[in-house]
Amino acid sequence: MSGHQPHRDNPRDNPWSHPVAVAKIPAAGSHVTFAANAAERAALAEIAGLREVLEAQASFHLTHVRGGGIEARGHVSGLVGQDCVVTLEPLENRVEEDIDVIFAEADSAAAATPKVDIDEDEPDPPEIIVNGAIDLGRLATDILFLGIDPYPRKADAAFTATVDASAPEEHPFAALKALRQGPEGASKRRKKD
Repeated sequence: MSGHQPHRDNPRDNPWSHPVAVAKIPAAGSHVTFAANAAERAALAEIAGLREVLEAQASFHLTHVRGGGIEARGHVSGLVGQDCVVTLEPLENRVEEDIDVIFAEADSAAAATPKVDIDEDEPDPPEIIVNGAIDLGRLATDILFLGIDPYPRKADAAFTATVDASAPEEHPFAALKALRQGPEGASKRRKKD
C-alpha cells in the first residue's frame, strides 16, 4: 500500500506511536508485532471519525537496506465500528492491509525524492528516520486509516428511491413531455385539467 497520509506533529494525533531505534535493529533484521490498547483504539476512532476501533494490530519485518535505510515489510489489520451509509445502522468492517516501505535518513530521502511528476509505477519516496528511530505505530495508523471503507454499507442494504405517482402531471419532466408532444399534447392536457 502506498501514498499514505503525511506525518502528524501533534502527539494527540499519533496515539498509537511505536518507535523503534534503528541502531537496535540487528544486522539479520528483526520482527516487531504490536497491538493498540483500549485508550489508543478510542483515540484512533476519534481521529478517524469512527464509532469505535475494536481491534488494531500490526506486524513488521525490519531489514537493513543499502545506504543505511530500513525496509519495513508487514501487515496491518483492524476491526472498526461504523454506520451504514444507507440504513444508518451500526456495522463492523475488517481492515487488512499489506505494506512495504523504506525508511531513510532525511538527506538520502530527499535525494531519492523525484523532482517531477511521479509515475504510478515508480516507488514511493522513502519515509524519514527521525532522531535515529522509525515510528511503526504512526505508519500502521496511516495504513489502517487508508484501508477504512469511506462508504460502509450493510450487505443487505439497498437504496430505494420513493416515487410518488399520485400526480404525474406535477412531475418535473411533465412540462417537457407536453412540449415534445406539440400543441395537441398541451391542449389535451389542458382539457383534462
